[in-house]
Amino acid sequence: MIPNCKIKAPFFEIGPKSYLYGQDVIDLAIAADKASEKYGVDIIFTTPIVEIARVKAATKNIHVFAPHMDPIVPGRGLADILPESLVAAGAEGVMLNHVEKPLDFETLQKTIVRAEEVGLCTIVCADSMADASKIATLNPDIIVAEPSELIGTGVSVGPEYVEAATKCVKDVNPDILVLTAAGIANGQDVYNTIIAGADATGSSSGIAKAPDRAAMVDEMIAAVRKAWDERNA
Repeated sequence: MIPNCKIKAPFFEIGPKSYLYGQDVIDLAIAADKASEKYGVDIIFTTPIVEIARVKAATKNIHVFAPHMDPIVPGRGLADILPESLVAAGAEGVMLNHVEKPLDFETLQKTIVRAEEVGLCTIVCADSMADASKIATLNPDIIVAEPSELIGTGVSVGPEYVEAATKCVKDVNPDILVLTAAGIANGQDVYNTIIAGADATGSSSGIAKAPDRAAMVDEMIAAVRKAWDERNA
C-alpha cells in the first residue's frame, strides 16, 4: 500500500460514471467539496477522465480519482490510459476492476503495481467475498465490496453483508480500508451501512439521478458523519 495515501475513515465515494458530463460533473464536484468541508468527511470523487484537471482546479477538499487506467509505461500506444498522465492531470488515485470495467487478476496485479510506482492511491472493486479476499492479497489501499447485481438498483446490502465483507478483507490485511456499497439511494442507506461497520460507502446513480444532486450529497455525507460518530461514541 502507498504510505502517502491520504484517505481515512469514514469516507465516501461519488462516481458520476457516464450519467453526467461537462459542467454537471464540475457542479457535482463542487457540491461534494462543500460537503466534505462541512462534515469533515473524506470524499473520493471518481470523475470521468476528461474532467480530472477541471475537477481538481475547481475543488480543494475532495480526493480526485480516475475511473480506470492501463498498466503501461510511456512510449508507443494509442487510446490506453497512461498512469503518468493521470498524475499530471491532478489525479490522486484510481479505481480499478469495476464491474463495468473488469480486469483479470494478472492484469489487476500489474496495474496496482504501476499505480504504486507513480504514487496513485488504489481503490479496487470486488463483487463477491471470495473476490474481495483474493484482491486483498494484492494490498490495494481500499477495496469496494459490492454485489454487482445490486449496482444501480436502489436496493442496498444489509448489515450481515457489510460485516462479512469487512471481515473477509481485514482478516487478510487489517490496513486495507473497506467500502461497502451498491444500491445506496439516500441518507438512510448510508447511515445503515456505516453503522453496520463499514469504513465507507458510496453512490453513483443515487446522486446522479436525484432531483437535487447537491442536496442529496449533503444528505448522504451528513449521514456518514452521524453514523460514524454514533458508532464511535
